[in-house]
Amino acid sequence: MSYHTRSAALASAAALVGTAVLLAAPAARAAVVDVDYHCKTPIGDKSAVSPIDIKGVKSGSGYRITMSWQKGVSSSPVELGKGAMNPSATIVLGGADNGTLAVTGPANDAAIPANTPIKINDLSGTYTPKKTGRVTFTAGVLTIKALGTTTTCTPTNSPGPSLTLDVTAEGGGTSGSTQGGTASGGQLPQTGPEDSAIALGTLGGTVLLAGAAGVLWLTRRNQAVRP
Repeated sequence: MSYHTRSAALASAAALVGTAVLLAAPAARAAVVDVDYHCKTPIGDKSAVSPIDIKGVKSGSGYRITMSWQKGVSSSPVELGKGAMNPSATIVLGGADNGTLAVTGPANDAAIPANTPIKINDLSGTYTPKKTGRVTFTAGVLTIKALGTTTTCTPTNSPGPSLTLDVTAEGGGTSGSTQGGTASGGQLPQTGPEDSAIALGTLGGTVLLAGAAGVLWLTRRNQAVRP
């Protein structure tokens, strides 16, 4: 193999390595998790399983967290008119953080027939990391208020996290235990922890430059030994 061919191959390999680094280690991982709720209602205990989806998007120095129910939970013996049902929930934080994040959402925008599983609207809140590290988000207690009554639904199957985020605290704090974030309203912004992407891009560029330096060294070495 000529030194020109060898140099081109090394340059291509360096570029591929840089691309692989950029694609590795995603900053967010999400999974829909089945949560087995045990609900304390005004008319007795009820149980329901609902797949829970939790998503997080970057919002300023924090993250907008949205929790979604794919199936209804609990039910009412009477019809719930429009706006009669108000849900809220907690998300349990783990990993580099602990405590809970409160998420809230709008009341029902349509009447819910009697003895029908109650579909919960998406609930959201803002999480502001106090430490840099990997944080997990797991479904916690769901609370439903309707017609002057309160229903509390608690997960009983120790569900796993629905979301894992690699977060960066403002000011560069290190991994450790902190209190949970706070909830607030607003529209969902664009996604992506920018700091992680910048760091990976820098690393990929370093690998590419190292490969280029190797190519130059081999080229000069071959030129030096040629008669």
